Amino acid sequence: MPHLPSKRLSQPGRTLAAVLGLAAALALGTAGEARAARPDPAGPSAGSAQGAGPGRWSEVAHGFASLAGGTTGGAGGKVVTVTDQAALAKYAAAEEPYVIRVRGSIAAEPFGAQIEVASDKTIVGAGDTAELVHGELHLGPGTHNVIIRNLTIRDSAVEGDWDCKDTDFDGIQMDTVHHVWIDHNRFADICDGQLDIRKDSEYVTVSYNRFEDNNKTFGIGWTSNVRTQITIDHNWFSRTKQRNPSVDNAAYAHLYNNYLTAQADPGDPVWTYGNWSRGRTRMVIENSYYEDVQHPYQADASAELVERGSILKNTTGRHDEWGEAFDPHAFYAYRPDPAAAVPALVKRFSGPQKQVGDAVVLRVPADYPTVQAAVDAVPAGNDGRVVIAVAPGTYREKVYIPATKPNISLQGTGQKRSDTVIVHDTPAEYGGSTGSATVRIAANDVTARNLTFANDFDEAAHELNGEQALAMKTTGDRIVFEDTAFLGNQDTLMTDSPKPTTVSRVYIRDSSIEGDVDFLYGRATTVVERSVIKALSRGSDTNNGYITAPSTWKGNPYGFLITESRIVSDAPAGTFHLGRPWHPGGDPDAVGQVLIRDTWLPEAIKAAPWTDMGGFSWREARFAEYRNSGPGAAVTPDRPQLGAEEARAHTVAAYLRGTDGWAPHARH
Repeated sequence: MPHLPSKRLSQPGRTLAAVLGLAAALALGTAGEARAARPDPAGPSAGSAQGAGPGRWSEVAHGFASLAGGTTGGAGGKVVTVTDQAALAKYAAAEEPYVIRVRGSIAAEPFGAQIEVASDKTIVGAGDTAELVHGELHLGPGTHNVIIRNLTIRDSAVEGDWDCKDTDFDGIQMDTVHHVWIDHNRFADICDGQLDIRKDSEYVTVSYNRFEDNNKTFGIGWTSNVRTQITIDHNWFSRTKQRNPSVDNAAYAHLYNNYLTAQADPGDPVWTYGNWSRGRTRMVIENSYYEDVQHPYQADASAELVERGSILKNTTGRHDEWGEAFDPHAFYAYRPDPAAAVPALVKRFSGPQKQVGDAVVLRVPADYPTVQAAVDAVPAGNDGRVVIAVAPGTYREKVYIPATKPNISLQGTGQKRSDTVIVHDTPAEYGGSTGSATVRIAANDVTARNLTFANDFDEAAHELNGEQALAMKTTGDRIVFEDTAFLGNQDTLMTDSPKPTTVSRVYIRDSSIEGDVDFLYGRATTVVERSVIKALSRGSDTNNGYITAPSTWKGNPYGFLITESRIVSDAPAGTFHLGRPWHPGGDPDAVGQVLIRDTWLPEAIKAAPWTDMGGFSWREARFAEYRNSGPGAAVTPDRPQLGAEEARAHTVAAYLRGTDGWAPHARH
């Protein structure tokens, strides 16, 4: 917006820092903490989580994988999407961290091929249809910090070779690794083991997986040492014969809320079984459900097995319980589901899930030190939703989401939007109006929730020719802001489009916007619904500013719609304008459109609330009101009103739907 030399009146040293109560600088966490020694069963590990157990689709590892520094996978690395074996193998084996999104079906060649997985990797299926066929994910000795989620791994069995004695085609195999989380996968028809965790592997969690149609299903051990710590919860074993799982010489094996049913080959009196605590394993089983299972749980004489709270339905054979094993609560917090609920829960939530694969979650600052660093990790041409989860705190930085990175969600994780603030203090004098913006969104399909965006440039402390200081500028299409705040003075929020004839749409709901001069402006079609707009006093007794300054292209019937909202102000009565028409560069085709309807107006609003700008008359713009209320509302010749019939055509849906039927408001 053009600078207005006469607009700045003296005022006390008001700064946004004072308004925000900005927090001290964040103490950045790191995923690279030194790995602690094996946990002491006498008490909880210093790194153990507190509170209840994990959510069904939690992005954070739980159980033993959460201890001793935790398991973060490829966090901190770039996000890539792979659709073929070569790309999967390339990124999985890379030295640097990656979040690898697998899309579609990848058939490994040759049959039974191993794909090597190096440290610091997350491999996650996009949606719920990603799969690896005829292949194995292999973690060699020393590999650590790996997450494998939301994949189907299937069909590497050799026809007619039920025992698989001549092959070693596992689904996932790991030897002497640590910190691995295997979650929400489906394994079916694998030869040999669907999941083999071998040779002193440590800090492993296996959760919400489906193991189906197999002989030697899930084995743990192949060592004389007693080192492995493993959590196994909410898994479904169906039509599997043995190793469900078999646990050999594990220091601590915690099994809870697993569902075992419909065994394959139940006529084998020895090698068809459920859980087996072998060697010197210490095993605890809690609140699991065994249905039509032979030998549901058994233990060697040298092992220990404690079982409590499980349900056994039509089971036969061994039900061994002896020894004291260990107390899982001494290591981490968890809360088992009731055993009676396990079949329904596991059937519903195990295996690949859209909720898991729908979005990649990048956490700030736990995994990325800044919001911009997380944006930088998103690939150009991003075709899947990426959530940047921003922890409470104040982030003094500039953020730019380029047009090449669509489908990003910025999500504050605090209890309220003021907990998480992205702020900078650049005025237009030092970079132009666009360059002043704290956050710029050029990409399409971007959402921001539960955040505050601010530009805390202190106008009162400076005399500049360019005092515009944007908190936010958007040029992308289909942008949503929910439960957000925009704080600034002049030009707080600009919703624009890439060029005048291009229509971009922005939906703002349950939010707040504050400023003084032209603080809601631009040419994008913008709906502000159920929000608070705060018009700040500049200390004048006559003119304290302008709320809107639209530059809507003449061919676009929809500019700004402010509806079911509340405008508030600390300015004196009759000193604030509702808006004025902005014609950038004197462009006559910028014919601003604003409708304020069903909104409460304060007494600060002028009796004649629309005014001219830059030689262009407001009467040539498209300004109107409809059914407003409050002390600032009135119906006069200087305040055009829509008729009831015309108002029915100026709804939230009409402004937003475009040619693609976009309806972000419909889900409320």
